[in-house]
Amino acid sequence: MESKRQQKVARQLQKDLSEIFQRDVPHLFNGAFITVTSVRVSPDLSVARVYLSFLATKNKQLLLETIQEKSKVIRQHLGDRVRHQLRIVPDISFFIDDTVEYADKMDKLFAGLEIPPAPEEDEDDE
Repeated sequence: MESKRQQKVARQLQKDLSEIFQRDVPHLFNGAFITVTSVRVSPDLSVARVYLSFLATKNKQLLLETIQEKSKVIRQHLGDRVRHQLRIVPDISFFIDDTVEYADKMDKLFAGLEIPPAPEEDEDDE
């Protein structure tokens, strides 16, 4: 379970990274709409796992690789934003957040199930 400090830092990083992707460096990713869905921070606050969702892109894996290549630039922008709040700017690892696709897949599986009605039981209360 994450501590309150981890949760606060994760929320702050999520907010700042979202603004960086939307305002500071959208030109680096050809106008793809990048959403930071969640951030997980290590207990020592030195590593952040950032989960991203993409819109307006055909190849998500290629976009993720581009983001990973540009992670130093993103980390520099992040450092400019959090320098007064954190002593160490965390190392950032980016991952594709596939929860939406997973939920859609599960919905389709459940929709395709045929569940037979329960057999009616005779009520003999005599």
